[in-house]
Amino acid sequence: MKREYHKWFSPSLGREMELLVFGHGGLPAIVFPTSCGRFFEFEDRRMVEAIQDQLEHGHVQLFCVDSVDAESWYNRAVQPRWRIARHMQYERYIMDEVLPLLRNQNKSPNLAAIGTSFGGYHAANIAFRHPDIFHSMLSLGGAFNPVNFLSGYYDEDCYFNLPLHYLSNLTDHHTLEKLRHNIYVLATGVHDQCWDANEQLARVLRGKSIPVRLDVWGDNTGHDWPWWQQMLQTYI
Repeated sequence: MKREYHKWFSPSLGREMELLVFGHGGLPAIVFPTSCGRFFEFEDRRMVEAIQDQLEHGHVQLFCVDSVDAESWYNRAVQPRWRIARHMQYERYIMDEVLPLLRNQNKSPNLAAIGTSFGGYHAANIAFRHPDIFHSMLSLGGAFNPVNFLSGYYDEDCYFNLPLHYLSNLTDHHTLEKLRHNIYVLATGVHDQCWDANEQLARVLRGKSIPVRLDVWGDNTGHDWPWWQQMLQTYI
């Protein structure tokens, strides 16, 4: 299986960023780690191993990015305005720096976003904000409402990075039509603390006639890697 390591100084973030690429072709997917997670998390947690056959046969290609959650949402040492501003710089890094690398390696017209736990938020948010670029999204045990990280602060940038907020009020026909032609999958478990958040997001999407597949796994499925490995094998 092809494995590549990349590192460069990010103009968007003002520091070095790292990522790993697995596979050589097929559907490209940007993979977001869990809260404050690292770019090697998917490999360390055997998620890459779980879909090794699909990667080796060129069905999917993973671009596993680093996070800056410790500098944005989770950074209690700075004011909430800076937390959301740092998050928006992170999105610029993904859109302006990671995507060109991805497109240089993979010419597929489609693009997926994948994430587990808080990475599910990142995957969902960027997919909903850019439905013309991200054509599918897979969230495993996703947490979609980080409003508590803002310590009561709220402005337009906060609003447009909280999917449960901006999707609920979305009326633009052009954007809605783009969203309605994409693929969104939410997978959670009966013992996952994020189950309710997944139900809330699914209700909002269905209320806007945006197709979404919500699977709640039984058999004591919780919020952890062994179940996410099984889910990834199922949906990829």
